[in-house]
Amino acid sequence: MKILVTGGAGFIGTNLCNELRARGNKVIACDLYNTDRDDYIRCDVRNYRQIEKVFDDHGPFDYVYHLAAEYGRWNGEAYYENLWQTNVIGLKHILRLQEKLKFRMISFSSAEVYGDYEGRMTEAVMVENKIKDTYQMNDYAISKWAGELMCLNSAEMFGTETVRVRPVNCYGPHEEYTPYRGFIPKFIYHSLHGKPYTVYEGHKRIIDYVEDTCRTFANIVDNFIPGEVYNVGGRSEWEMDIKEYSDLILEAVGANESLVTYKEAEPFTTKVKTMDFSKAVRDLKHNPQVDPQEGIKRTVEWMKWFYRI
Repeated sequence: MKILVTGGAGFIGTNLCNELRARGNKVIACDLYNTDRDDYIRCDVRNYRQIEKVFDDHGPFDYVYHLAAEYGRWNGEAYYENLWQTNVIGLKHILRLQEKLKFRMISFSSAEVYGDYEGRMTEAVMVENKIKDTYQMNDYAISKWAGELMCLNSAEMFGTETVRVRPVNCYGPHEEYTPYRGFIPKFIYHSLHGKPYTVYEGHKRIIDYVEDTCRTFANIVDNFIPGEVYNVGGRSEWEMDIKEYSDLILEAVGANESLVTYKEAEPFTTKVKTMDFSKAVRDLKHNPQVDPQEGIKRTVEWMKWFYRI
C-alpha cells in the first residue's frame, strides 16, 4: 500500500515509517524538518498549501497516519499558538483533504484526553461520562479531544473513515530530549549528563517501548474498522510508580540517587492512569514484548550513542 505519515521525522513517526516499510509498503514521510531523507518531504501541516502539494505531487495514498502535532502539557502552555495551529488547524487541513480524496486515516490523539478520571480508562469513558467527570487539565489534552471530535464530525457529515489511537507514555530510540518530553527521556538525559531532576511521588504510569507501539499501529491497516478508537500502551502488569522507573534508569545509567529530588504530587497532573488495552489486543493483535527494564536499557544505550557519551 501507499502510505503517508505526517510527523514522519519525529520520534514515533521515524519508528513507524521503519515498521511500515519493513512490511513492504511504499511510505512517504512529511515533517517540519529541513533534512535529507529518502521518501521525505518538508511540510508544515499548519499551511494548507504545503500539505495539499504533498498530495498533489505524491498521492494518491491508501492510508494517512496523522502524527504531526505539538506534544506536551507544558509545551502547550508556553507555546499555545503552535499547539492550536498544529493540533487543530493542521488536523482540519488533513480532514478537508480526506473529505475530497477519500483516503483512510489513522489519527493520533492521546491518553491525556481522559484528564483526571479516576477509574479504569477504557475507550468508552469518553462516551459514557459527562465532560465534568473527565476534565482535561491542560491545552494539550483539550486540543487532542477537540481533534477526536473533529474526526467524528467529519465522518458523520462527509463519510470519512478514520481510526483514532490514544498512545500511552511511548518511549525509546529516536526520541531526542527537550524540556517538554515525557519523564523517561527526561530522567535518562539528566542522569547521563549528571543533571538534577525531580520525581513526584505517588504517580503511577504504564510505559510502552516504541517498537511494540509501532507494530500495533502498523497492524491497523490489516483490520481497519472505521470509527474505532484504541488505547495503545504497555502491559497492565507493568504499571509502576514513577519513582520505580527513576530507580531503573539510575541503575541502567550507573548514576547516583543524589541527582534526584523527591516531592509530593505534581499539581494539575493525574496521579494514577490505569489503562485498559483489551480492544487493541482483540482487534490489533497488540502484544508488547519489551518490558520496562529491557526497554530502558535499550533507550539508555541509544541516548549514549546519540549524545556521544
